Amino acid sequence: MLSTTAQVRVLGSADVPAFLALAERDPVVNVFVDYRARMTRLDPAWLGGEVVGRFVDGALVSALHVGANLVPVEAGPVDLDDFARHLRRLPATWSTLVGPHPAVERLWGLLQDDYAPPREERWRQPHLELRGAPAVAGDPLVRRTTEADMAALYPACVAMYTEEVGVSPETGGGGPLYRARVRQLVSRGWSFARFDDAGRVLFKAEVASVTPHAAQVQGVWVAPEARGRGLAAAGMARVAEIVLAEIAPTVSLYVNEWNRPARAAYARAGFVETARFSTIMF
Repeated sequence: MLSTTAQVRVLGSADVPAFLALAERDPVVNVFVDYRARMTRLDPAWLGGEVVGRFVDGALVSALHVGANLVPVEAGPVDLDDFARHLRRLPATWSTLVGPHPAVERLWGLLQDDYAPPREERWRQPHLELRGAPAVAGDPLVRRTTEADMAALYPACVAMYTEEVGVSPETGGGGPLYRARVRQLVSRGWSFARFDDAGRVLFKAEVASVTPHAAQVQGVWVAPEARGRGLAAAGMARVAEIVLAEIAPTVSLYVNEWNRPARAAYARAGFVETARFSTIMF
């Protein structure tokens, strides 16, 4: 009878090619971890955490991003069992567990008796993709933001984050770090918005992760007084036009299942569901 040997260990720079090959089994779903690996070369100092891999007979078969976000990568039940054992030896530094629903559901099922109850659980979030031309015309007033827009843009970003996550990003003195993140996205050309005549943000969105395969959009927000006017669908269509032309061949995002207006707007823009995510917030 043939036997196999399995090993779980922290990945390093020498493992980057194998990790990218693993992520590219589903390159759009795995865009966040793929981007992180390309940016940090899996150096823990840059990751602010680590990426753990599971090897079978010397081949990398699955991984787990362990940082502010806990993210399973191509992980099946046996992989997740081993990752859970590894995590129990570490301090709980993550604020979210996020990824494909089956993996998140199993991993949290293995861990939940060992950690404090989560602040919120969001199951079965549609993961959406757009690869071709948007289904509606893009809003011509949506544009890349600049440093000159920060005075109006930053409060809109705080409002979006607070509405989406349930706490302000400025809580606990986090304002400077969050402002730096917003400014970084602006400087990269990954921040988009529509402004009214008074300079107020009506619609905004950002690209958060980019690889040769995909770009993941986050932070989509419409000012409360402007909702119901179709700005989200046309705005997302314009963002997609720019991304597809200049940044990546596929645009992706995931959305809360209960957010029917947002889901309807994305559908009008031409996004289609390709998977289901889950997010657990601590």
